[in-house]
Amino acid sequence: MFRGRSRHTLDSKGRLAIPARFKEVLAQGDDDGLVVTNHDTCLWAFARKDWQVIEEKAANLPQFNRAANTYLRYFISGAVECPIKQGRITLPLDLREIALLRKEVVLVGELKKFEIWDKDRWEEEFKRARKNFPDDSQTLSELGI
Repeated sequence: MFRGRSRHTLDSKGRLAIPARFKEVLAQGDDDGLVVTNHDTCLWAFARKDWQVIEEKAANLPQFNRAANTYLRYFISGAVECPIKQGRITLPLDLREIALLRKEVVLVGELKKFEIWDKDRWEEEFKRARKNFPDDSQTLSELGI
């Protein structure tokens, strides 16, 4: 599982070093790459096997459902396979632009995926999450967490 938070730097070509602990997760699944897509104000990165589960579910969505079409057009169509080369992936320019990624980024492990945030936007989001955590904990309790 992808765990923890870490700060990284994108180079001018959009290359991002993958932390050793994340590479270990991928190695356990015999995976040498990630599938990265846009989500809200950050990017989501999945091991290929976990992305395949998402694709299989998406392929069975009703074709004439507006929410399904929005999901396919935004989330699924943004997906790009990013092979790991020399411990790094290259994030395509369009995904970097959507997430407003500049030089400093934060990787946020979320078990089956990790998020890639612009550092300043992450700090804002983390403040919001920290503030809302006590109230949201009640909802999580109701979900059995």
